[in-house]
Amino acid sequence: MNFSIRRYSLPGVFLFLFLFVPGFINCSPNKLVVQEIVIERNGEVRAAIMAEMARTNEERNRGLMYRKSIKDGEGMLFIFESDQVLSFWMKNTIIPLSIAFIAWDGRIVEIKELRPNDLNSVRSSRSVRYALEVPQGWFERAGVTAGDFIVFDK
Repeated sequence: MNFSIRRYSLPGVFLFLFLFVPGFINCSPNKLVVQEIVIERNGEVRAAIMAEMARTNEERNRGLMYRKSIKDGEGMLFIFESDQVLSFWMKNTIIPLSIAFIAWDGRIVEIKELRPNDLNSVRSSRSVRYALEVPQGWFERAGVTAGDFIVFDK
C-alpha cells in the first residue's frame, strides 16, 4: 500500500480559512434581503412592515419554516415572476400566520389565516403576483384590509 502525508504550512491553512470559510458561513439560506413595505389606503400610509424578500423557488419553498417566532411588524413577501393562483401550506411552520394575496399592481386582494403545521393548502381566489405572510392578526391590528396597496422597491 502506497500513501503519502502532505504537509500544510500554517500560513497556508490560515489563508484557506480566511478566504473560503467566510463564504460558506455567509451563504446561510436564512439570510434574505429585508426591505420595508409600506401599506397605503387612498394614498395615506396605514402601516409599515419589515419583510424578508423570498424571490427564488428555494426561498419561497422554505418560507417561514422552522422559525420559532416572528415579531409584529415583520414578515415575508413572496415574489413571483407572473400572475398565478397561489397555494400555501404550513408544513414545518409552528407560528400562526396571516397571509395577504396581492395583485400585480400591489392591491391586496384578500387576507386569510394559516394554522400551524396545517398541511391543507390555502389558495388565492384568483391569480395574484405576491403573498405577504405576517404574524396572525397583524393585518387586523394594523388596520390593513383588502383593497389597500403595498408599496416596495421591486
